[in-house]
Amino acid sequence: MINKQNLWFLTLFALILVLSVYYITMPNDLLVEALKKEPTVKEEKTEDKEVVEEVSSLVAMRVSLEEERQTVMDELQATLTNDKTTSEEKNNAYEQLKYLNEVQGKEEEIEKKIKKNYDIDCFVKIDNSNANCVCVSDKHDNTLANNIMRLIQENYKNKMYTTVKFQKS
Repeated sequence: MINKQNLWFLTLFALILVLSVYYITMPNDLLVEALKKEPTVKEEKTEDKEVVEEVSSLVAMRVSLEEERQTVMDELQATLTNDKTTSEEKNNAYEQLKYLNEVQGKEEEIEKKIKKNYDIDCFVKIDNSNANCVCVSDKHDNTLANNIMRLIQENYKNKMYTTVKFQKS
């Protein structure tokens, strides 16, 4: 027989489960629409629209990279958990997972350094020896691009082929 305490626990657990499933399956359009809500003060509208456009383009790039990496990580996880794969294949999958995590950490670290040093929002994507950086800034000059390239290269011993692109905010 179910007492009141167990009934409340099951009810709240079911509610949390339903909300978490809804949150996970929620389309990204709702997130973008929430970011684009208009402010109440007229003066803040232009600043907020610029911020929303800046954030939405960087967020879109981050989300697409995250989705791409997640599919690769899921495949590697499947390789690791499959009983029929050899130990060598499992080792390779583990090393690739480890490498992807290191790259993701480096990208976040570089983005934070650029934000701290130059007060610029940016997106960094690293593929082997290539580093692509997209910066949202009104200032587009070679000196800034060179400084960003040097900042990225400081994190690596080997030569990195770096590209820096600027987007207007």
